[in-house]
Amino acid sequence: MGAYSGQFITPGRFAGKVAVVTGAAQGIGQKVAERIGAEGGSVVLVDRADIVQDVAKGIQEAAQESGCGGSASSVTADLESFAGAEQAVNAALALHGRVDVLVNNVGGTIWARPFEEYDEEKIEREIRRSLFPTLWSCRAVLPAMLAQESGTIVNVSSVATRGMHRVPYAAAKGGVNALTQSLAMEVAGRGIRVVATAPGGTEAPPRKVKRGPEAESATEKAWHQAIVNQTVESSFLKRYGTLDEQAAPIVFLASDEASYVTGSILPVAGGDLG
Repeated sequence: MGAYSGQFITPGRFAGKVAVVTGAAQGIGQKVAERIGAEGGSVVLVDRADIVQDVAKGIQEAAQESGCGGSASSVTADLESFAGAEQAVNAALALHGRVDVLVNNVGGTIWARPFEEYDEEKIEREIRRSLFPTLWSCRAVLPAMLAQESGTIVNVSSVATRGMHRVPYAAAKGGVNALTQSLAMEVAGRGIRVVATAPGGTEAPPRKVKRGPEAESATEKAWHQAIVNQTVESSFLKRYGTLDEQAAPIVFLASDEASYVTGSILPVAGGDLG
């Protein structure tokens, strides 16, 4: 754990950069953090699951072994509250004195079901999970980036803004898209870029910490399978993507190579535009 094993590496691309990656304990967030560390960045991994500490330790050990110049530390925080987002940003500032990159990766469908099958509590939980961590983290990091007159925010949205059996999640990610474009316009003249990727279906190892309960009944399994079928059918490539295929554009947009890109939402879904 910790050594980036993907096929895409640009040595030194993040040398001297401090990157905060949220939702970094597993999945896309972990892969992004590992890659930025392998490319020489100082990465602060944030998650509410304690296993994020192990991921950071692995990245740190891999960086020392390879001599790539990267480093890693972790913060355990619940980003569904502004206090948690401030805690994460303040920890990065206390350790490094600046934040050059923020990758907002927290979110994900908790339940899969037709909209009429969501009750009030489930709808509110979906919105809190997939909109507020990005909203709060953007707000928390903004004062530091404005003070240093530089910074890049990469939000991980979703092409599921047009999809089935997850309307509240789609609404939350639509909010992330609006946040990205509105904030990008607001801060472009102050040295800050704000961009997003919109992943499609992505193959990943079984989650170590579940977002919600597993589908149990035949009906619940059918609702979930309908999402899988629609996701593959909507993709021109007729398949799910890989974690490497999702991490690559995120890391590119976070880097100085994308210095003329802001306000954009890049679909990464095999041709599905969401």
